[in-house]
Amino acid sequence: MEILSQSRRKFITTLTLLLTSGGLLARFLTPRMNVRRRVLASAPAADVPPGGALLFRAERVALMRDDSGLYALSLICTHLGCTVVVTEDALSCPCHGSRFDRQGNVLSGPADRGLERLKVEIRGERVEVLG
Repeated sequence: MEILSQSRRKFITTLTLLLTSGGLLARFLTPRMNVRRRVLASAPAADVPPGGALLFRAERVALMRDDSGLYALSLICTHLGCTVVVTEDALSCPCHGSRFDRQGNVLSGPADRGLERLKVEIRGERVEVLG
């Protein structure tokens, strides 16, 4: 008969690693459920002026309209999180001077990423911005 040299501590450690690995493997192999996004802002579509923007200051969201249709931008600067100000030709950060075009792309830094585009859904006569 062969004598195995296995301590109780080594057995518990191996068992713990196997269970943890199995749990992580199961988590990544199971499909994700559809996560319902919450409505950040809602307004009648007619309230968004052509070539203009409808601002929701509390939610820090701008609902904008151009020739291609309606879209929404987050007004949180990608540099340090300040609230961006919307002007006629651009969006600018009052904290550190970052400037963005009307599509949310960076015109000048210190921000190195554009503003986040949010999902827009049209439901009847209303427009909902989802986040």
